[in-house]
Amino acid sequence: MKEALLWEPAGDGAAACGLCAHRCRINKDKRGICSVRTNSGGTLYTNAYGRSVAEHVDPVEKKPLYHFLPSSQTFSIAAAGCNFKCDFCQNWSISQASGQRGAGGSGGALTPREIVERAVKRKCKSVSYTYTEPTVFFEYALDTAKLAKDAGLKNIFVSNGYMSPEVLRMIEPYLDACNIDLKSFRDDFYKSHCGARLAPVLDSLKLIRDMGIWLEITTLVIKGENDSDEELTDIATFIANELGGGVPWHVSRFFPMYQMSRHPTTDLLSIERAVAAGGEVGLRFVYAGNVDFAQDTLCPKCGETVIRRHGYATELRRIKNGRCEKCGTEIDGIF
Repeated sequence: MKEALLWEPAGDGAAACGLCAHRCRINKDKRGICSVRTNSGGTLYTNAYGRSVAEHVDPVEKKPLYHFLPSSQTFSIAAAGCNFKCDFCQNWSISQASGQRGAGGSGGALTPREIVERAVKRKCKSVSYTYTEPTVFFEYALDTAKLAKDAGLKNIFVSNGYMSPEVLRMIEPYLDACNIDLKSFRDDFYKSHCGARLAPVLDSLKLIRDMGIWLEITTLVIKGENDSDEELTDIATFIANELGGGVPWHVSRFFPMYQMSRHPTTDLLSIERAVAAGGEVGLRFVYAGNVDFAQDTLCPKCGETVIRRHGYATELRRIKNGRCEKCGTEIDGIF
């Protein structure tokens, strides 16, 4: 175990954790909601440091990031644990692993330096902290991100956005891009399906944008839960008005998973409605996930296809130095 960052004594041997919006008060010999931060003798420790439960070389488009170093490879890494309890989680076997297997953590030993060495060896352009929730293995991610930056690599968080402002300020010098899940625009959805609240996620999105970290947003569209025309429009309007029309929005089709294994698959019409809702409020880049349409990047001025995608195969067609080759319009992103 490694002593945790962002905590302070809370009296009677308890520890106040400042890692995420849960702000857990953790009593002696107890763990936080994430299951990987343990109070041992009045000191808060992380059990996730240096233990990888997943590593892989991925196309950056898989994160999904469509406007950040497109067609490049990213070294993806995860440790066990999550501060959400989503009943539709696609990676539940590792995100909830620490809670199921005990406070000792899980996964194989892998140091931050070894992660960076493997990323460089595999000719990746970035390291992605993904698959589970990077906030809960923050100490591990932060040390890795510092080394990655020194090695000329970019750093990416794929996150639920429930981190505290303190976390974002600490990682800001090293973090280049985020994909944040905006799972719903209803607090009741977050409480009933995720064990969390909506407002801290919205606050994180605005802070990330203000910091100048490249931001893309994903919403998993679930039939009968967050797919009403009103809610889809609310999400799109928030992105357009609060974050900017150039922030890409990925709307992904839900397939039955985990504790929602009997829930119906989201129909294609719901995804089409989500894409349309984004366009109607002025979002320039709305992409469909887990389907075979609305994948290409079009110039928002002339309509030229500047980036073509088929699955994770990406073709940079009519874009040069971040601009449409046909009309010269700047395309939002880091290219």
